[in-house]
Order: sequence, then structure tokens, then C-alpha cells
Amino acid sequence: MDKHNLTVLNEFVLLGITDCPELQVPLFGLFLIIYMISVVSNLGMIILTQIDSSLQTPMYFFLRHLAITDLGYSTAMGPKMLVNFVADENTISYYFCATQLVFFIMFITSEIFILSVMSYDRYVAICNPLLYTVIMSQITCWVLVAIPYLYSTFLSLLVTIKIFNSSFCGYNVIRHFYCDGLSLLFMLCSNTHEIKLIILVLSAFDLISSLLIVLVSYVLIIVAVLKMKSAEGRHKAFSTCGSHLTLVVVFYGTLIFMYVQPKSSHSFDTDKMASIFYTLIIPMLNPLIYSLRNKDVKYALHRTLGQLCNIFSQSSL
Repeated sequence: MDKHNLTVLNEFVLLGITDCPELQVPLFGLFLIIYMISVVSNLGMIILTQIDSSLQTPMYFFLRHLAITDLGYSTAMGPKMLVNFVADENTISYYFCATQLVFFIMFITSEIFILSVMSYDRYVAICNPLLYTVIMSQITCWVLVAIPYLYSTFLSLLVTIKIFNSSFCGYNVIRHFYCDGLSLLFMLCSNTHEIKLIILVLSAFDLISSLLIVLVSYVLIIVAVLKMKSAEGRHKAFSTCGSHLTLVVVFYGTLIFMYVQPKSSHSFDTDKMASIFYTLIIPMLNPLIYSLRNKDVKYALHRTLGQLCNIFSQSSL
């Protein structure tokens, strides 16, 4: 491959979700609704946990940052995907592709560890209730979210710089609906061994370490709950973990299905379906699960909506 073909690449072509013309409009409508629900519900969760006085606890502090990460990586993917449904050419510029990859890796990695931090928070709340406010102080909470943000920023920049500093061949078609790092690796002409090793090691570290924190936290929670003599106490303890446990099962289940499946059953179509689920469906489900299963959030939402109605009714008089 001559030098010219390695240097002229300034845009990529995204194959998208489907190449069937008759499905473009229905899928555009479906994913537009999903994305709008995700944006409204996550923004609502961020605002509600910020302004409502009854939600100023560590659990809702972490929930607010979970909503931020959900909104972040769904917005990194969603708008461009929607545009490609109605655009004549499904292209993305070289630099926008790199930007999309940076933000996607940053927010998805942050979410993995914030879910782990939330499980640790539930462990402290149930196993050390008298020391909960001391252990989970405001400074501790900020440190526990700052570390994932800083680490994920470093990781995203490292992987993206490694990929985009490599030599691309003349072929510029990405077999996905966004700039997926693994898809980009197949388009490199230079040696990808180092990049693949970095991605493999860091992905394994992220998944195993975060999942280990979750598993250890919930094992200790289950042991502590089973020692409780009161049935009401056991029910209350499990109910405080129900929403988070649901999020963990859905999120980690999707990641494990996508990255741990054997090569023989691995396909780009399967990757696309799994990617749709964790980039669009999960960000929509997370705030809905917490709002539907959590009484504090429901009461706070009703109270805030009531206050807004009173404000608008008084201003109209």
C-alpha cells in the first residue's frame, strides 16, 4: 500500500444498523423516541437529585452521576445514528470519529465503576448503618466518583490516540453504526498487536475489578441480611438494593454477552444488537427503574411537579 493511501483518509463511512431502505424511517422513529425518553428521564433524574432536599444522600449522589454517564454515552452515539437514518451519505469525519470514540469509552468506563461504587454504598448502608454518614462523607463520595472519571478519561485518550496515530488503509467503511474501537482496528495497516493487548488488558481489568467489587459487596450484604431477626428488616434491606441490583444484572449481562462470547458465534450483527441495547436501551431503562421502584424518587417527583404546577398557576393569575 503506497504512502498516499495511508494519508488521505479524512472521513469514514458507517454501515449503520441496516441497509434495508424500508426500515430506515420506522427505525428512525423508534430510536428517536427511545433517545428522547433517555434524555428527558436522565436530565430529570440529575435535576431532581440536585434540587430536592430529601434526595441529598450518598445513594442519590451516585445515582445522579450514573444518570450523567448514561446521558453522556447515549448522546455520544444517539444523535449521529439518528442523522444517518435520514442522511443520503452515512459519513463521519476523521476527527469527529475520534471525538465520538473518546467520549464513548470515557462515559461507559465511568458507568462501570460508578455501578461498583453504588454497590459499595449499599454495603456500607446495610452492614454499617450507624457509621454510614461518617464513612460515606461528602469528601469520600466526591473521591469515589472523581477516580472513575479521571481513570476513564486517561483510558479513553490512551486508546483513541493509539488507534488514530496508527496508519489506516484506504478502506474506510466501518461495519457499525458508530466509531467502534474494535471495528477501527480491522482498518489499520500498521501492527495492531500493542493496541489490541492494551485494550484486552484494560478491558479485562475494568470488567473483572468492577464486577468483583459488586459481587463481594452483595455477598456481604446477603450474609448481613440473613443474620437479621426481623422479617421487616430483611425486606427493607433487600428493597433498598433491588433497583441497583437490576441495573447491575442488565448492564453486566449485556457486556459479558458481548465480550465473552466465543469467536465461533461472534458476528457484527450480534455486536450491533448488543451495542444498541447498552448504548440506547440501558440509558433509558436506568432512570425508569429507579423512579418506578424507589418511593423516595416518586415522592420527590410528585412534590416537585406539584411545586411547578403551583408556580405556573400563580404566574397565570
